[in-house]
Amino acid sequence: MKNPRILIVDDEPGIRESLRGVLEDEGYACASVETGEEALEEVSRNPYEVVLLDVWLSGMDGLETLQRIEELPPDDRPEVIIISGHGNIETAVKATKLGAFDFLEKPLTIEKVLVVVKNAVEHRRLRAEVDRLRGSQAERPFIIGESVPIKALRKQLALMAGTNGRVLIYGESGTGKELVAHAIHAHSQRRDEALVEVNCAAIPEDLIESELFGHRKGAFPGASEDKIGKLQKADGGTLFLDEVGDMSLKTQAKVLRSLDEQRVEPVGASESIRVDVRVIAATNKNLEEEIERGNFREDLFYRLNVIPFHVPPLRERQEDIPQLADHFLREFVAAYGRKPKELTIEAYQVLQDYTWPGNVRELRNLMERIVILNPQNRIDARHIPLQRKANGILQERFGSLQEVRENAEREYILRKLEEHKNNITRTAETLGLERSNLYRKMRALGIAAKE
Repeated sequence: MKNPRILIVDDEPGIRESLRGVLEDEGYACASVETGEEALEEVSRNPYEVVLLDVWLSGMDGLETLQRIEELPPDDRPEVIIISGHGNIETAVKATKLGAFDFLEKPLTIEKVLVVVKNAVEHRRLRAEVDRLRGSQAERPFIIGESVPIKALRKQLALMAGTNGRVLIYGESGTGKELVAHAIHAHSQRRDEALVEVNCAAIPEDLIESELFGHRKGAFPGASEDKIGKLQKADGGTLFLDEVGDMSLKTQAKVLRSLDEQRVEPVGASESIRVDVRVIAATNKNLEEEIERGNFREDLFYRLNVIPFHVPPLRERQEDIPQLADHFLREFVAAYGRKPKELTIEAYQVLQDYTWPGNVRELRNLMERIVILNPQNRIDARHIPLQRKANGILQERFGSLQEVRENAEREYILRKLEEHKNNITRTAETLGLERSNLYRKMRALGIAAKE
């Protein structure tokens, strides 16, 4: 690992030399200059972790030099420690506001200088690591595929990444609308804040207002304590309203008011709470038709439909199927601790000939089933439970009646687990089973618990 580089900026030669000697004895690589102008030239040419900068300089003073250094790109910007022989609170506050890491008063002590420089070097290292991780997160290929519709989707995402506009994502069930919502948030200015999700179709009507807006203790039977709603939890971040077309008209009215006023009023509360929330909504319904039927508010539709996204069904992006299938195979091989598997050309052809009514979710579930049921490493067409009808359309294929029953049960349980985000208790309640019975059923069907 290279020695951290320190730049000393002071118009007194004695101070420059003494600081340089002390720091080089500690293993730092040092350089020194006497003016602010020279300092700016030096940091523009060479990377430095820390700059020790005197306030009182001839020509450009230390605070102006600090301000110019803070304008550098984050990757090139060193931490700045201000030094002053006439220290006062006003100068220290101004330096801190301009971005200084710390403030040292003359006469300097060796111990204080070494501690502050060490902390500044560590802070610079951590800042660089955070920037690197954020960059890798933003570059993560959330949306898999190279088809024309997916490339267009990614291009649209890149164009609106820096905006704060509300988004409405359209697409059939299983196309990956939730994934797109996560990608939009990850590329947004709010990516360091929370992304809070609400599945409007999965929450009972009598509970959805409490889920969204929160409630006060005693607001209704069973409200034994205050609860913070999803909108308040998303303050500063993003709220994802999945299947927004299934929201009741009563709840739509409250959501509309919250969006207009950027305020939340918990159930049973007398005062509202200000929030700053970006809303991303998704639906598998045609909301304009729902408006004509009286099931969806037109004014809420226009509030949400600022930036529309259309996620294509899998049948319109069949060239992406091999890449998606390989991705899911790797995912489940790792999850279940199996040996790597590969699909043959014939297997890929079978997958691409299928119409995928359940879209990407159906393909993902099929790859999980293949990993569970097939111990061999090479997966060919025989291992793909799809068969061709006389009219050329593929349909699912199983052998015995028992296999049909088991696979139907496995598919249904996997789907319910996914709906409830692998919550065993809620899935068992939905299926009308005891939790222990669901565990036994899952073991018998080869489904791993991921709760």
